[in-house]
Amino acid sequence: MTELDEDDTKLRSGIQSIEVGFKLLQALAASPRAMMLRDLAAAAEMNPAKAHRYLVSFLRLGAVAQDPVSGRYDLGPFALQLGLAGLNRLDPVKKARPILSQLRDEIDLTAGIAVWGNHGPTIVHWEESSHPVTVSLRLGDVMPMLNSATGRLYGAYLSRKQTQPLIERELAARGQDDVPDIPASPADYDAICADVRAHGAARTRGGVLPGINAFSMPVFDANGHLAMGLIVLGAQSIFDAEWGGTVDRRVREIAQQLSSELGYLGAAQTSGRTGNS
Repeated sequence: MTELDEDDTKLRSGIQSIEVGFKLLQALAASPRAMMLRDLAAAAEMNPAKAHRYLVSFLRLGAVAQDPVSGRYDLGPFALQLGLAGLNRLDPVKKARPILSQLRDEIDLTAGIAVWGNHGPTIVHWEESSHPVTVSLRLGDVMPMLNSATGRLYGAYLSRKQTQPLIERELAARGQDDVPDIPASPADYDAICADVRAHGAARTRGGVLPGINAFSMPVFDANGHLAMGLIVLGAQSIFDAEWGGTVDRRVREIAQQLSSELGYLGAAQTSGRTGNS
């Protein structure tokens, strides 16, 4: 083996002690509360004496902190700074694009991403399936609040202060005509938004696109705010629009995965936050 090969092998092998010690940080990150030494060591699969040696170094670096009264360990200020720095560098749409492409290939339905823009929920990415739907949606199109799955998703999870002008404008344009599947009053729309929150997703069958089913799933950021909506749609003849069906389950998994990668910790962050707030 040449000297160059030896150096390359050393680079690939890494530093084992760092990887071993990192298990303690992983255990603290996964725990909802500060931990006693014995519990932390057990979670990291090492004996307490060995864990304590690592924790002494982590304390000096600010990666962990220790409560002076209880002796319990928790993540330290540097660990929090590191996490925040990582979150600030995240681009949710950039992160979602390759995952959305894989999802499209897996379920063979048209998929897209919508974010909140100046004029409402706006399409910023689109992946056509092998049997594309015959619709006129384009990048930059704004989805209606009343009768699109994406509009209803944003109506359910954004503050009503943000969405109210758009909702009122569409209700006024709707007039008094009896239009199927389109709410006729703010109360009707509130009921739809409550249903979206109850299911954790928005769904339309027909709706804004005749003959087309659609789901729109929420992706939340580290603050529990709606970062984007994941959209899947397809012809009613091939699209399983049942709650708990194959499409619902798979797209929901992807949305939850992306939320987790953006730092979202779970339902507790959005409890009490509704479209009426």
